[in-house]
Amino acid sequence: MQTFFTLIVVVQVVSALAIIGLVLLQHGKGADMGASFGSGASGSLFGATGSSNFLSRSTGIAAAVFFSATLALAVVGGKAKVSGGVMDNLPVSGAPASAAATAVPASAPADTQSNQIPK
Repeated sequence: MQTFFTLIVVVQVVSALAIIGLVLLQHGKGADMGASFGSGASGSLFGATGSSNFLSRSTGIAAAVFFSATLALAVVGGKAKVSGGVMDNLPVSGAPASAAATAVPASAPADTQSNQIPK
């Protein structure tokens, strides 16, 4: 189960990085005006409008993979057993001594003067 969870996390991180890269590669709407004045977009690898269609579709596919991985993580992670809060697992250290712990028990010997600290 842990291997499946790790695989989903890897797929989610890779798809997130793909979305970031694909969004940064895309041109804004203002870049189309520069292409009409001969900026060389028509001679690119994808043609004049091919890169926008290819990058848009690739971004959509990467987003679908990302959302699917997020949903799968929610389903797999939802089966985790919760036993308590974060504060329940802290070790008890430096706790103030209670009055009952410092009091002399009722079954103490009658000769308590030898056990007392001199003032």
